[in-house]
Amino acid sequence: MAIHTILIVDDSPTERYYLSEILVRAGYAVVTAQDGADALAQLKQSKPDLILMDVVMPGANGFQITRAIARDPELQDVPVIICSCKSQETDRIWGLRQGARDYLVKPMVEAELLAKIAALS
Repeated sequence: MAIHTILIVDDSPTERYYLSEILVRAGYAVVTAQDGADALAQLKQSKPDLILMDVVMPGANGFQITRAIARDPELQDVPVIICSCKSQETDRIWGLRQGARDYLVKPMVEAELLAKIAALS
């Protein structure tokens, strides 16, 4: 599956901007969402090929939204990479159990992020 459009879900405008800059420079189209509810709406509208999901957000957290995506027959094929400052092993395992394909700890290394995206293509 080729990845062209990436949805960034993060409540931090700074983090959304930072990730957008990296991804646009790498040739990806970017859509952003500020929380889980916004992410679900964007998913239906923009049909991204990949989601970069923060965990700690107002309302439903990233683990909950990842689980909802994994259980939705229309969305379950869209891979999720969780991007969080929660660095404990239990958090990483929990994220993968919710349906994420990978887990990156912030602050992220640009080369690692792009390599993980390429590996899903």
